[in-house]
Amino acid sequence: MKAVVDQELCIGCGACEQLCPQVFKLGDDGKSHVIAQECDSAGCCEEAADSCPAGAISIED
Repeated sequence: MKAVVDQELCIGCGACEQLCPQVFKLGDDGKSHVIAQECDSAGCCEEAADSCPAGAISIED
């Protein structure tokens, strides 16, 4: 599984980074970026996607 952040939708609230810091990190642009190739081992990607208030995170196979 792979996490994807839609930069157009991201509002930079930081919820994903708080829930899953091994996969998401807020960049200098104030938006979330995926820092891990795979999120299977993290186990928190789906929670981060579900918690995103902007719906900017999707999980792909």
